[in-house]
Amino acid sequence: MAVAVLVTTLLAAFTAPAGAVPPPRHPTESRPVYSYAGAVRETVWVDTGLDGNHDGRPDRVAADIIRPAEPARAGVRIPVIMDASPYYSCCGRGNESQLKTYDNSGRPVQFPLYYDNYFVPRGYAVVLVDLAGTNRSDGCVDVGGPSDVTSAKAVIDWLNGRATGHSARSGGTTVRATWANGSVGMIGKSWDGTIANGVAATGVAGLKTIVPISAISSWYDYYFDQGAALYDGGPDELASAVEDSGDARTCGAQQQALRDGAPRDGDWTALWQRRDYVADAAKVRASVFVVHGMQDLNVRTKHFGQWWDALAAHGVPRKIWLSQTGHVDPFDYRRAAWVETLHQWFDHYLLGVDNGIDRAPMADVERTPDHWTTDAHWPAPGTSATTVALAAGSTAGLGTLSATGPATGTETYTDDPAESETDWSAAADRATGDKVSFTTGALRHDLRISGGGSVTLTATPSTTSAHLSAVLVDLGPATIRDYSADGEGITTLTTRSCWGASTAGDSACFLDTAADTMSTGYTVFSRGWADLGHYDPSLHGVALTPGTPYTITIKLAATDHVVPAGHRLALIVGGTDKGLITAPGSTPDITLDLARSSASLPLVGGLPALLRVQGPAAVAHAVHPAGRQLSGMRRPAPAWRGVADRLG
Repeated sequence: MAVAVLVTTLLAAFTAPAGAVPPPRHPTESRPVYSYAGAVRETVWVDTGLDGNHDGRPDRVAADIIRPAEPARAGVRIPVIMDASPYYSCCGRGNESQLKTYDNSGRPVQFPLYYDNYFVPRGYAVVLVDLAGTNRSDGCVDVGGPSDVTSAKAVIDWLNGRATGHSARSGGTTVRATWANGSVGMIGKSWDGTIANGVAATGVAGLKTIVPISAISSWYDYYFDQGAALYDGGPDELASAVEDSGDARTCGAQQQALRDGAPRDGDWTALWQRRDYVADAAKVRASVFVVHGMQDLNVRTKHFGQWWDALAAHGVPRKIWLSQTGHVDPFDYRRAAWVETLHQWFDHYLLGVDNGIDRAPMADVERTPDHWTTDAHWPAPGTSATTVALAAGSTAGLGTLSATGPATGTETYTDDPAESETDWSAAADRATGDKVSFTTGALRHDLRISGGGSVTLTATPSTTSAHLSAVLVDLGPATIRDYSADGEGITTLTTRSCWGASTAGDSACFLDTAADTMSTGYTVFSRGWADLGHYDPSLHGVALTPGTPYTITIKLAATDHVVPAGHRLALIVGGTDKGLITAPGSTPDITLDLARSSASLPLVGGLPALLRVQGPAAVAHAVHPAGRQLSGMRRPAPAWRGVADRLG
């Protein structure tokens, strides 16, 4: 009943400010009818039930709150938009790295990003939570573990009357969220969005929706890909970089536990299991709006792919946006459409407005810079895993990729840690000793890859350790977002646009952006890496026996890409992908047994589509696909980035 009253109040009953557009006769969205300048700004410290710093008292996390004053005075309860982050004092949020600010009495003044400016006048509260061990919260950072997740979950419990809040970090008076209706939507980019995933995976009551942007779904897969290390450091370094509360000096034991539980050998451990949200997807009660850059080489696209598949398997209501950018917020590449869509999403799932967003096309995909297409479902209808042969060509190192029958022969290359996927792609048609290229001829029609695939390789190493890389490449001219530049596909302008109401201490006006583009002769659009010693799915590595063949299936990260007619599709197999995985302890020769190697690609239209784009010559010895329907599927941080803001 309270929600219905609130919706009526927001959409129709209140008189709009002078000069505002009057509400429509049959309103389908919340309107900015409340005072932002007169909003309540307060901090509540919530008991988590944890004692991460082992000081003998429960940790309390700080929740900075801004909410319109009018609903509470009218006895109406309102929903909450929450962003839980470790970055509010160390690194900042958004393209302008905004920090929280406070007045002399400690009352919050600036709430980073536009959520407060835009949504508070529309009848939402915005709650920004300092993760344990950061800013004004007690405890220690445990990088996606129980402390991080409980930091946010405890606040949801408080909003629903299940946890205790206090007026001061030291205690003060008990504070109850009598103004909240218990409905919460979590949002955030990178680490923030990761916490939204983790909290949703607890199944906490009251969390109605999450909007994870460029978010991690399993922390093992942030640091490793099938045993191959993606970064030199571990989670203890990340924790140390963001811990800035008064308790940071007492968190050595937690950091040691992170070091002990996350060895650099790439093995799966209990620590990683506790940080694998995909495994708990069955507990998710919230709807999920996934947003990710398909060229995100920080939080790589494997994260959204495996999370999406798990959510789909359990029937979770969901939506997805996929851009051509790297690690970028949609506010900075599709601002107007993003704010409108997010507004509709929160109105529907937090206010109960029947605006049709749940029946709209499921997927928006950026095809070329600023050009988007939609799909009713994702991966695209008609997508199926299609087996593709890897065959030797007339020149060593230059093979073919097609639907033709079983391949024979071998190919050999030598790992060169100085070469990267861009080097391989630029030399796709040249025999080089550090990789093997498998390419199609020029395609007769467009070919769409939608979802995540895999490459199965039978590889014989010459040494006791070996890393493998596999990349899908569109060979042909294109204009793309320059995801390898500092802006990762955007450039920041000097003009500003305003999204909501402002005060002297918190402006709603943000720097505009535009697409940062480049012309290229090739586009890498999906990637996978592995340590050959982790060929077993258990992810417990072994030392390799030189001269012994091992079979491993490398998972290719989720994507959605159209290879245009006239272009060629390439699969390039190499060793160390410079800048994207660390080098193994040796630089082996790798021999591939092509008769026992193949690729499985998520092709829209399946095998018939592949045969059609390759022409009649491919029909004679077609490989039969697996026949199942596919249900979904870093560049390294620039040198100027430190570990603290790598996930920002």
